[in-house]
Amino acid sequence: MKRAIGLVLIFALIIFNMNTTACAEELSISAQAYVLYCVENDTVILQKNGSDRMKPASTTKIMTTLLALEKCEENDPIVEFEDCMISEGSSMYLKVGDSLHLSDLATGMMMASGNDAANATALTLADSVEDFSILMNKRADEIGMENTHFVTPSGLDDDNHYSTALDMAKLMSVALENERFCEITKNTAMEVEFLTPRKQVTYSNHNRLLSLYEHCIGGKTGYTKSAGRCLVSASRKDGVTLVCVTFNAPSDWNDHISLYDYGFERYSAVKTDDENNRYTCNVVGGAVDEVALYCKKAPTAVLENEDIDKVTRTVYIPKFLYAPIKAGQSVGMVTYEMDGKVITQTPLYASVEVLREQEGNSIKEFFKKLF
Repeated sequence: MKRAIGLVLIFALIIFNMNTTACAEELSISAQAYVLYCVENDTVILQKNGSDRMKPASTTKIMTTLLALEKCEENDPIVEFEDCMISEGSSMYLKVGDSLHLSDLATGMMMASGNDAANATALTLADSVEDFSILMNKRADEIGMENTHFVTPSGLDDDNHYSTALDMAKLMSVALENERFCEITKNTAMEVEFLTPRKQVTYSNHNRLLSLYEHCIGGKTGYTKSAGRCLVSASRKDGVTLVCVTFNAPSDWNDHISLYDYGFERYSAVKTDDENNRYTCNVVGGAVDEVALYCKKAPTAVLENEDIDKVTRTVYIPKFLYAPIKAGQSVGMVTYEMDGKVITQTPLYASVEVLREQEGNSIKEFFKKLF
């Protein structure tokens, strides 16, 4: 029986890979490996060689930038550039003695793809590049990047430095949860303030997709001779957030646009408008007979277009509540389900405090005596 189940799973995986490969040919995707990934429902929409280990080039700097910005949540240290931080390749053109905040190094990595900024970040957060790679790989494990091993903070080629399109999609999805990362990566250019010598330098973003595709909200380019053109990007439309990763893609801009158009044509967000609806619940033993309820916007759920009409919405409110009730107390739930599975939900909260009846009466008596 177990063998039969295993054969079915293997067959299903083969069919899935056949379908995605067929789509790649239909869309004329140039990439050797790619993944189109939906952030909201943690689903791979399309892929080709998505789990193959490949060189990620400077898309590595997404991880280095994320670690820098997570450090900046504690404090934003001033970094003085030293000889040991110099690196070959793309650069912010930092000079020995320059000083700037760590967050500005993050900007330099995402805009100018500065290898010098990546090295400076590594040697600020760790005693050596080797020690920093340990931090990178630890964070990768936390994210669930199962086929990734980082060696360099910049992404310069190393036989032991590799990742996959799927793993980089996971990394970008996590990076998008960081507000400062989102603020940086969405800009076509940003200004960096140097503390020593005092000056301001504007760096342009290498990610041309920000200008080529109206829904693009960020990303990171990469290139080495052996890795080819690499690109990790994200786009958002009508509540749907997609991440696209291409490795060794001669026509990466067009690849991403084609894949995004494919995804946005076939996937939609479940529409929720619960924060504008009025809900009430009866109250027993309270100074008032009912309390108004409210809810925040439900987390976005994304489904294939053909499944949107299958979604059912259910409001769970108790027949009554016993006083006292605290303002903001969770007292109910609005749930969206499909085929018996909850796809998203949001709590209902009491809008005001409700005192017990005697407490309410004592307050009334207090004001009568007062006046």
